[in-house]
Amino acid sequence: MSIAFAKACAAAASGILADAKHAVGARVDGLSGAALDAEQRATHGLAWVATYATAIDQVARYLEALEVPSELETDLAGVLLGEYMAQLAGGIPMSQGEIVRPADLGLTQAQIAARLAPVEAFPAQANTPARRARIAAALSQGQTPQDTLDETLHAMRDEMRKFTAAEIDGKAHRWHLDNAYIPLDTIGKMAALGVFGLTLPEDHGGLGLGKVAMCVVSEELSRGYIGVGSLGTRSEIAGELILGSGTEAQKERFLPGIASGAILPTAVFTEPDIGSDLASIRTRAVRDGGVYKVYGNKTWITHPVRADLMTLLVRTDPASKDHRGLSMLLAEKPRGTDADPFPAPGMSGTEIEVLGYRGMKEYEIAFDGFEVKAENLLGGVEGEGFRQLMRTFEAARIQTAARAVGVGQAALDTALGYANARGQFGRKIAAFPRVADKIAMMAAELLAARALAYHAAREKDSGRRCDLEAGMAKLLAARVAWANADNAVQIHGGNGFALEFPVSRLLCDARILSIFEGAAEIQAQIIARRLLDGAN
Repeated sequence: MSIAFAKACAAAASGILADAKHAVGARVDGLSGAALDAEQRATHGLAWVATYATAIDQVARYLEALEVPSELETDLAGVLLGEYMAQLAGGIPMSQGEIVRPADLGLTQAQIAARLAPVEAFPAQANTPARRARIAAALSQGQTPQDTLDETLHAMRDEMRKFTAAEIDGKAHRWHLDNAYIPLDTIGKMAALGVFGLTLPEDHGGLGLGKVAMCVVSEELSRGYIGVGSLGTRSEIAGELILGSGTEAQKERFLPGIASGAILPTAVFTEPDIGSDLASIRTRAVRDGGVYKVYGNKTWITHPVRADLMTLLVRTDPASKDHRGLSMLLAEKPRGTDADPFPAPGMSGTEIEVLGYRGMKEYEIAFDGFEVKAENLLGGVEGEGFRQLMRTFEAARIQTAARAVGVGQAALDTALGYANARGQFGRKIAAFPRVADKIAMMAAELLAARALAYHAAREKDSGRRCDLEAGMAKLLAARVAWANADNAVQIHGGNGFALEFPVSRLLCDARILSIFEGAAEIQAQIIARRLLDGAN
């Protein structure tokens, strides 16, 4: 498959996106909320078209960046581009039961045909059975696609793989089955490797690296176990909040401890009846002399028992009804234990039992007069909490995309190992076309998801606004992780349904990725709004 074909696909997909933006934009007069809600199928479909177009473009750029693409890389790109172009023409699965088709976006078959005409000159280079069979055979032989990372990032990836092999492999599934915490010793070794201060500046105790490095580390650790890969998420969020919005005293007080792993943070934003609508948060903080007293309930709080610091979103202006009355508190707390999870006055909690994403534990927390020092108001100014939090979403979604790529890769690894060990009807099941097809598509979509995640990270590292790229990376990677885990279970057959097989854990872990850090539907809404802003 030639780079010319990849570029032709990218140009055709870009043209389809332009047509879709024009057609959908005409339906949502002035980006009114009512119109966006009424036209969700079209607007969310537009978000998926944009995600596909960007993924196709990044795969084309990936091929171009390689000195000499191997047969495996050109085969993977051919399968991915052929399938995604076919879906752009016929229908994109937003979820298992929701296929958005060109007509839903107001596009005609004539428009689609005109955009695809240049691509039809390369019919033999796309998603063919021979390509899929070659991919499955190459992967079964241990071949892997090249990457475009530099020497530093290669060394970091190799270090994370060694850590995973020594500290996670063979242990993670037992942690999952026992609903056990990731051992503090393991967390300490992660801290020694610099995982928690990866992107913090060196003068605050960090390594001073960028978001591409964050992707490498998050992907590799999540490939071993999403719980381990996600331990750094809370440190990343807290670090971004304090670095971007904190006072100098707050930076000096907290950042070195976060970077070293001495301070384990947790994010405390969501409330029982408030998920994505953070502007409606009701938990209140009342100023009383030198402290704020916090009252209210939070839910889906990850790793709170062992956390030392909560980034706590509260309402400090009781008269307000929107984001302008919200503030962020850097709420310190003592570490708890299973026997005494919250040894702090005015704070209690109940564990939420979950299917997957274990190792840190989820809690609902009640605050009844819990005290936070007034000097720990982030930035020292009330009413800035929502805006402060919004500034962290780009990095958080990029990291979630990388975690999803790691889980998706783990699913592919597990499926490959099983398919090449399991024999049926006189041969390994990896040789059967339906199994090989699954493996090939899993690997091809991973190529796209990884390319999109690293593209968003590079945009962030360049200092450019990248909420659109980060959102698309998260949207696609989460779907790919779930599809890969589901296919891996299918390849395992009945054994995939047995708790003793790690693939059952991967299925549970993958399911959360399209929910947290912005549910897929909310993510699509945000992407569509950005795309349509000024589309007419």
